Amino acid sequence: MNMTRKATQDIDYEVSTGNVYADLGFADAAEMLAKARIVAQIGRIIQARKMTQVQAAELLGIDQPKVSSLLRGHFKGYSQERLIGFLTKLGMDVEIVVRPKARKRQTGGTVSVVFA
Repeated sequence: MNMTRKATQDIDYEVSTGNVYADLGFADAAEMLAKARIVAQIGRIIQARKMTQVQAAELLGIDQPKVSSLLRGHFKGYSQERLIGFLTKLGMDVEIVVRPKARKRQTGGTVSVVFA
């Protein structure tokens, strides 16, 4: 964890690494952040199309309570592949780009999700 602890006017706070899951110490933080970003995009698409959860569930091939749970951030039981499949069912094209890691980074590769 690389958060920096600071104090301003008697208020202690920590500067985030940019990944809340890493800040909380989760071992699979990069994967969790990627899933969270995908789920957030799924939610934005459903909202933009003014779909009900029942309509979304029918399109995604899951039941309404699972859509509700997913949109409330309960995505731990879903693989990235399945979530990406939901994006394609919602009519989105998904492109996966693989490239060498940055030279300055000592650790292994990372996973990130970028929406155009």
